[in-house]
Amino acid sequence: MDKIKMTTPLVEMDGDEMTRILWQDIKDELLTPFIELKTDYYDLGLKHRDETDDQVTIDAAEATKRVKVAVKCATITPNASRMTEYNLKKMYKSPNGTIRAILDGTVFRAPIIVKGIEPCVKNWKKPITLARHAYGDVYKNSELYVDRPGDAYLVFRAEDGTTKEAFIQHFDRPGILQGMHNLDESIESFARSCFQFALDTKQDLWFGAKDTISKTYDARFREIFTTVYENEFREKFEERKLVFFYTLIDDIIARVMKSEGGFIWACKNYDGDVMSDMVSSAFGSLAMMTSVLVSPHGYYEYEAAHGTVQRHYYRHLKGEETSTNSVATIFAWTGALRKRGELDQIQALEDFADCLEQAVLETIESGKMTKDLALITSLEDVTVLSSHAFILAIRERLEMLLDKKSQG
Repeated sequence: MDKIKMTTPLVEMDGDEMTRILWQDIKDELLTPFIELKTDYYDLGLKHRDETDDQVTIDAAEATKRVKVAVKCATITPNASRMTEYNLKKMYKSPNGTIRAILDGTVFRAPIIVKGIEPCVKNWKKPITLARHAYGDVYKNSELYVDRPGDAYLVFRAEDGTTKEAFIQHFDRPGILQGMHNLDESIESFARSCFQFALDTKQDLWFGAKDTISKTYDARFREIFTTVYENEFREKFEERKLVFFYTLIDDIIARVMKSEGGFIWACKNYDGDVMSDMVSSAFGSLAMMTSVLVSPHGYYEYEAAHGTVQRHYYRHLKGEETSTNSVATIFAWTGALRKRGELDQIQALEDFADCLEQAVLETIESGKMTKDLALITSLEDVTVLSSHAFILAIRERLEMLLDKKSQG
């Protein structure tokens, strides 16, 4: 079979630790044998980010603006121990946060449903898609440790010299302070991305915050969502018989637990971070979760929702065998390839992405899987495969599907 040709490259963002090893294995076994892969490559491994003072992350995001579609490997966000381990110049910010801010996007995460991996919440029958606002809040906060008595104020100094201030707290003993912000423009982009994604995927949209307590900050999210919906999307939702509603975040959580799934749950930045982990774990595993950053400007960045699998990487460095789940990373590639095919009108590329995803699911459903899935599957007599053997089993299934397809 002739290799599928691409006309426009993907932005490829390489990553760290065990996911970096899987990244290369996926390319070698599942992509380049079948596609003339064209990528604009950026090394977002922590060492290279340090060497470039993190400029490489900014460059990768700007490149995504040019070619519209990117695929990203999991990366390290350094803490104090990583500073020492990698001898870093400074404690760099999350590359995901940097990219999201530049692309002005919303992160949509959904579980990958496969037979034999049942959700912990028994009434969940359909995927729940988490839409996470990808700007501001605690991820761009400012913090202070207060070590003496005094008064804390929130102060805004306008360019015209006027000020606004709000009293926070009188400290008579040590404590902590945190300041957060968001922007109307970013919240509007978040709302539009959520409404458009709901239309594209034909799903209802639920949104919750805590405006009863946060009467300015969270209330602004509610006001903007309502305005954008009424002015731009109500008619389209009603034509397609889709529902949008806002309620308190605690009410949303109660509804989610009693639902059967099949909707989009829009969350503020921190809520989305936490709740996407809850939903993915309840459906099976973070390694079985798709993640795509969607910008209202037409940019798409696909990634795995999990971390770099540090523990397995250290075992790999010792020459020990690992059984690391590569499904989410494979689906990051298939999502990007499908979108690239859609934008460039290359049906063969879209079909290949579909076939590869089918091969992954059929491999697991046949009883061949990594250790993390074997521990939670309802299938009997499963075969636990190593990281590489699992990818080879997927390739074998993929070749069968492609051969069958080529024969009509």
